[in-house]
Amino acid sequence: MRTTVSIIGAGPAGLLLARLLHNAGIDSVVLESRDRAYVERRQRAGILEQGTVDVLRAAGAAERMDREGLRHDGIELRYDRRRHRVDFPALTGGKSVMVYAQTEVCKDLIALQLDEGGPLLFETEALAVEDAETGHPRVRFRHAGADGGGDGADGGSGVEDVLECDYVVGCDGFRGVARAAVPSGVGRTFERTYPFGWLGILADVPPSHDELVYARHDRGFALLSMRSPSVSRLYLQVPEGTDAGSWSDEEIWAELERRFETDDEWALRRGPITQKSVTPMRSYVHEPMRHGRLFLAGDAAHIVPPTGAKGLNLAVGDVVTFARALVHRTRTGSEDLLDTYSATCLRRVWQAERFSYDMTTLLHRAPDATPFDDRLQVARLDRIAGSRAAGTDLAEAYTGFPIG
Repeated sequence: MRTTVSIIGAGPAGLLLARLLHNAGIDSVVLESRDRAYVERRQRAGILEQGTVDVLRAAGAAERMDREGLRHDGIELRYDRRRHRVDFPALTGGKSVMVYAQTEVCKDLIALQLDEGGPLLFETEALAVEDAETGHPRVRFRHAGADGGGDGADGGSGVEDVLECDYVVGCDGFRGVARAAVPSGVGRTFERTYPFGWLGILADVPPSHDELVYARHDRGFALLSMRSPSVSRLYLQVPEGTDAGSWSDEEIWAELERRFETDDEWALRRGPITQKSVTPMRSYVHEPMRHGRLFLAGDAAHIVPPTGAKGLNLAVGDVVTFARALVHRTRTGSEDLLDTYSATCLRRVWQAERFSYDMTTLLHRAPDATPFDDRLQVARLDRIAGSRAAGTDLAEAYTGFPIG
């Protein structure tokens, strides 16, 4: 097989990149180890920055998002039983965010790719990226299922083949073969782990508030979010290594009520919990995000704690930057933008890392926190609530840093 761009991973980043390249007349092949059903139900992010929304619209992939997504013009910060709303449009010149689940983004992009785009190979396990240092990289893969979907399992037995290309873009996550193809000792890595995680639930109940609520409490952080007008997504800060099954439904709802409590008559709605999981908290960056003709994007290059809602949006920024650079190369013959891909992406990545770290330390209570630490957190929240400048800094970061 031969193509211009081999894309490893059919998450939102890989699928969006394929769409952007298709719209520019550049051929690509997408390799995805899982089957279509798995990709379309893989629960991850749900907050799209203004820039991500704009990119999906420009790519012709936003029809259902604009019809079913939930535009949010702010968030609520809750602490000491008080409530403060951060008004995004008023502080950013009109920016907002969209609540639209990653599962739905993937469904939309898969449908477009299968209808209009190049090959999208599910149940196709990328085994290795070879010859990335040359002008003719290759992806060795094993294809176990049928093109365009199916119900088969991952990898395993199947026919091995090679995909020859000009460029490889790794959108296959932290544990994927793309990141592993960068030789040990090449570049630098930066990492931070946190001594807590998020116990997340999906519940069949309408959200208790029409915008996200970020709560700082002496017992730990809590987040009220949603996936649709009828499905709530909620999180609790829990110790690192917590087993989600060790929490009963009643314990979860009771703890959420404690951490969201206010002095007014606001009440948390309860409903059947359909899913529980624990998300670890970590920060990670690999520099540079390129090795020869191999370009890393999304979690293959960087990870942020979910507090700032940046993971999916950073991945979108990466593939938009790559697509622009390759279109520039195609039209002008210049590789200047490809050569600066990593530096361009990393400026945005580090701003997102900074914001995610700030939000995490602002709202979570560390296991060794002292009363002094607690008072500092409240003082920081008071500053955001009482200063337009501080509120603007948060609103600008939350709605998204410029791409490129």
